[in-house]
Amino acid sequence: MAETGDAVTGDSTRRAMALVASSAEGAQAAEAALRERYDFVPVEEADLIVALGGDGFLLQTLHDMLLGTAPMLPVFGMHRGTIGFLMNDHEVDGLADRVARAKAFSVPPLRMRACTVHGDLIEHHAINEVSLLRETRQTAWVEISVNDNVVMPQLICDGILVATPAGSTAYNLSANGPILPLGSKLMALTPISPFRPRRWRGALIPDELTIRLCVLDPVKRPVSAVADQLEVREVSTVEVSIDRGRALTLLFDPEHALDERIAMEQFAV
Repeated sequence: MAETGDAVTGDSTRRAMALVASSAEGAQAAEAALRERYDFVPVEEADLIVALGGDGFLLQTLHDMLLGTAPMLPVFGMHRGTIGFLMNDHEVDGLADRVARAKAFSVPPLRMRACTVHGDLIEHHAINEVSLLRETRQTAWVEISVNDNVVMPQLICDGILVATPAGSTAYNLSANGPILPLGSKLMALTPISPFRPRRWRGALIPDELTIRLCVLDPVKRPVSAVADQLEVREVSTVEVSIDRGRALTLLFDPEHALDERIAMEQFAV
């Protein structure tokens, strides 16, 4: 007899769970084991989603919500992938109890508005970061504005990125950017291999402001903009801001919650 797939998330309301899994062998095996133990409902009928895979699969699950191809539901991820920083530990037993006492975190995404050299305006969301990257051997030349005020007339670099607190431990950290506490209400603006000004290491921007990145000489020095995994080539300007109206909800075991995990990354060696 399968156990009930209903769960309580912080109150007395019972909520139906849907189950999704990546195509990886470990995730598929975990999905089969969980379906033998619990009753799950289709995503369209669910109150929350259990996602099996790695960080990439979790991000894809969240992007499906932002694109409107899946309902906006809380997600409890379990690690059956490669990295799993945004995931809970994988366990078959006690799933309903774990979800019942899970700690919820609101994660507002970045909204990228990119204009190409051909005049196309393209919008995407990003949970981790929006990055600008040079497309050729030529360095990128970028003008930086914050709320229409030019704060850096010319940054010569391989690229630059804007990261959320949830994404600050990903590409941003690899580019020597700061780790941001989850409730800090900041965005990290981090250069990638800066050449001039050589000693500039980035800035912390209050997340109610809009960052505008203007590519100088975008034809000779073409630049791509990437919102998580979604790429727009040959951009001329990119505006990045927080979209609070599209906030996502992630669920974590209280003893291994996302805010504590991000805070502890500051002491990792």
